[in-house]
Amino acid sequence: MGVLSYDRKAELTEFDETKTGVKGLVDAGVTEVPRIFLLPSPENLNSDQELTLPTIDLKGINEDPIRRKQAMEEVKDALGSWGFFQMVNHGIPVDILEEMRKGVLRFFDQDSEVRKQWYTRDRSANRVVYNSNFDLYSAPVTNWRDSFLCTMYPNPPQPEELPPPCRDILLEYSSQVMKLGCSILELMSESLGLAPNHFFDMGCAEEIQVTGHYYPPCPQPELTMGTTEHSDAGFITILQQDLIGGLKVFYQNQWTHVTPIPGALVVNAGDLLQLVTNDKFVSARHKVMANKVGPRISVASFFLANLNPKTLRVLEPIKELLSEDEPAKYRSTTAKDFMDYFYSKGLDKTPALLHFKK
Repeated sequence: MGVLSYDRKAELTEFDETKTGVKGLVDAGVTEVPRIFLLPSPENLNSDQELTLPTIDLKGINEDPIRRKQAMEEVKDALGSWGFFQMVNHGIPVDILEEMRKGVLRFFDQDSEVRKQWYTRDRSANRVVYNSNFDLYSAPVTNWRDSFLCTMYPNPPQPEELPPPCRDILLEYSSQVMKLGCSILELMSESLGLAPNHFFDMGCAEEIQVTGHYYPPCPQPELTMGTTEHSDAGFITILQQDLIGGLKVFYQNQWTHVTPIPGALVVNAGDLLQLVTNDKFVSARHKVMANKVGPRISVASFFLANLNPKTLRVLEPIKELLSEDEPAKYRSTTAKDFMDYFYSKGLDKTPALLHFKK
């Protein structure tokens, strides 16, 4: 029976209604990847690519002007070419990173009946939204991944609105990530010759969503994906990944493995950052491979503009970055319109940015 000749919608609904996600399948002992997860053609799991993502040391950037200038140039180079970099000496203590990772693990290790109480597709229903594949019904292929997300800023949830296994650490981690993100946004602004607070004043950190991803071990990793190739929608993403690895970035027409560095964090530009910088910074395509070992845990903190329809902030290429030789490449949009388009499209390998090109 061909992959196309089955009732995909019915199987997606059946999977969704279990409310236990991919972890539920693994807990039940699946030995083959169900049809909804199958790629049109197997993924090549070998990477012959030896390039290494830039690593930027942030030590002393607030005390030493020479170090700051050096870091600014490195950030500008990395985001202008790769769209990604790793950072060390970023100021978030290792024990907080570790506790956040464990908090995600504890959430998914809860009894499935307890976990199910958080399961929803309605992003406005709860402060915490747990499900498998936000784009389950729109994406062409289902990813081997479960997630929970929570908007932690500007209105952090009350502690009782958060799951007990990761309640305290979510609040602590997100406040640390907010501080770090703002200092990265300052470096980025300065590197383009803008005032340090330019990106912040534009609303690049008006909303922060912290997402815990759980990638269960997969019996046939070459047949599916942990996360389909995509670029992020927001301004910047700060990612903590564990040491299992699997993240790949598309650079110079080939896929490069992002080797985990203990204690480091990964930063990448999103589509809205590429739009407002008029391609000075690039939102690189990336994906996560499925893996026989696991679970792989990652924590992605997305820096977004406020999506409140009452404060519809217009986003367009920054005037100071435009010239006769460099006219605006994108039309004006609002963060809400952009995000609505991104979510409705799902992860289908087509960059959302194309839709907003002039």
